[in-house]
Formats: sequence, structure tokens, C-alpha cells
Amino acid sequence: MILVDSSVWIDYFNGGSTPQTETLDQLLGREPLAIGDLILAEVLQGFSDERDFNVARRMLTSLSMVQLGGQEIAVQAARNFRALRKAGVTVRKTVDTIIATWCIENGFDLLHNDRDFEPFVKHLRLRVVD
Repeated sequence: MILVDSSVWIDYFNGGSTPQTETLDQLLGREPLAIGDLILAEVLQGFSDERDFNVARRMLTSLSMVQLGGQEIAVQAARNFRALRKAGVTVRKTVDTIIATWCIENGFDLLHNDRDFEPFVKHLRLRVVD
């Protein structure tokens, strides 16, 4: 299963053409995709128009929904953050650490367009969709 990050959804809903949005177009309806609760919040908070918000909400909530948090993920995310810091990398956003950790722990691939995930790929075996 593939978890799609907000960095891809935001580009997608804004009509951006990136390799990741092209991949998303190819995967929609063909592969099982998931969205996390925190990702859903990140994407939906960006809509100013109520109609667009509702269209996006219906589309996104039709995907498999996963809960990204919880005590075990929080503790492992802190461990991962500390491991990366020891490797000389400081992750800028806690939510990215939680998303990456959840994917690693649950065996999901991540489709993203955010350089903050690259240290997780390099040092912690995060699998991504290219």
C-alpha cells in the first residue's frame, strides 16, 4: 500500500504538474492508496472555497484512512529524530517524522515531494515511490 503525502496532494489539487502528481494520476483507481489523518488535515486546511473543500474531502476520505499517531509511533518517531540528529541531520517538521516513522513501521511506501523525507530514505530505510 502507498501513503500519499500532503506535498503531493497540495500540488495535485493546485493543478501542478510534477513527477509525483503524474505518478498519483497513474495510481488513482489502479493501486491501493492511503491517506493519514494528519495528512488529511494538512491538505484540507488549505482550501479557502467551501465547494473545493467538500470535493477534496469526499475524494480524500474515499481512500483508506490510517491513524498516524499513538504512543508507539510517537516514541519511535522520537528515536528516529534522535538517530538522524546523531547522523548530522535535523528534521524540520515533527509531522514529517511521524509520517516517515509510521510508513517504516507499517511497511508502507510513501509518495512525496518533500526533501525532508530524504534522510529517512538514506538512513532509516523509508521506502518511497519514484
